[in-house]
Amino acid sequence: MHQTVLRNRWWWLLGGLAVGALVGGFWPHSALHAVATDRSDTFAIATGHVDEEVEAVYFLDFLTGDLRAVVMGRNNKFQGAFQYNVLPDFKIDPAKNPKFMMVTGINQTRRGAGAAQISSSILYVAEITTGQCAAYGLPWIPGVRATGAPVKNTLVPLDMVRFRAIVAPPSG
Repeated sequence: MHQTVLRNRWWWLLGGLAVGALVGGFWPHSALHAVATDRSDTFAIATGHVDEEVEAVYFLDFLTGDLRAVVMGRNNKFQGAFQYNVLPDFKIDPAKNPKFMMVTGINQTRRGAGAAQISSSILYVAEITTGQCAAYGLPWIPGVRATGAPVKNTLVPLDMVRFRAIVAPPSG
């Protein structure tokens, strides 16, 4: 009797594994997408997807306001280079010690074939002292990575929003 119960348990275990493998084989697969951000006192870095195959690395220098992005080509060399200066957007003097934060988010806007379009992620840059956040897009042509041709372009400012009311210091 004890051997029959033990044998039945093994059949149940094997049956459960077989059903799990069968269901898992037919279940729709979805890719995982991860981004990374980091910063120091005067510099920030973030990653964000450009399309299904590649991501960009964004760099923001707080002292100069220079925002740059690079995209890796299929030959493991940087193929795309993009730049923009964010200081005029925030109307901030670099001598005032701006305090930036930077993250990326998903962009699911309609995409056409052939023409440059905004990448599949948006870059958000927030500046604490002005209480504003700006959104930037990376113009990308689908399929350009396959050509290996170098790409140089400007990041595109998309929109800006105030997230904090700025209180003027009392005049003395």
